Amino acid sequence: MKSLFLRDIKLAFRSGGGFGLTLAFFLIVILFVPLGVGADSAILARIAPGILWIGAILSCLLSLDRIFQLDFEDGTLEALATSPLPLESIAASKAAAHWITTGLPLTLIAPLLAYLLQMPSSGYIWLIASLLIGTPALSFIGTFAAAVTVGVKRGGLLLSLLVLPLYIPTLVFGAQTVIRATVSLDPMPALLLTTGISLFSIALMPFACAMALKVNLK
Repeated sequence: MKSLFLRDIKLAFRSGGGFGLTLAFFLIVILFVPLGVGADSAILARIAPGILWIGAILSCLLSLDRIFQLDFEDGTLEALATSPLPLESIAASKAAAHWITTGLPLTLIAPLLAYLLQMPSSGYIWLIASLLIGTPALSFIGTFAAAVTVGVKRGGLLLSLLVLPLYIPTLVFGAQTVIRATVSLDPMPALLLTTGISLFSIALMPFACAMALKVNLK
């Protein structure tokens, strides 16, 4: 499992699909916002938490189809399925590698982009906390969607349609954590709900992925 985890991280960095492309897209999305809504600092500060979370979710979508598809095409996935390693562990390993190469870099760069959007300083710590806690849910839910659509022609569009509705609770509570902090309200209830969603996803999604992979590999 450790070898598979490290292999997926190395592939993501070598290809650029999980790291460089994600960060570049995140940066472009955030830089486009002032062009669309204007440079009014009050407006940018008010919408910054939601825009940052939406940007993070859209950036995560870019590399979801690569989680299983490349291994499926070259036969590696079938070999892994017949190995002693349970499918649940394979799915968990790939989801964790996706978070390391996608969710974690997005979390680290988010404060800089929040500064560009002139978000109030009171929300910075909560932005980092909400992304650090919430992005694992994006990776594990996304891994499930990738398992469902593996081997499907033009599965990228289907994957997006499947996963975006599942991301809504994480988006709502993650963004609300930051919004409440910026307006001097208690952000802890929203952060605790975000934590619950992530823990639920980490616990359940590997088993859902395993069932989906068994169906698609028959």
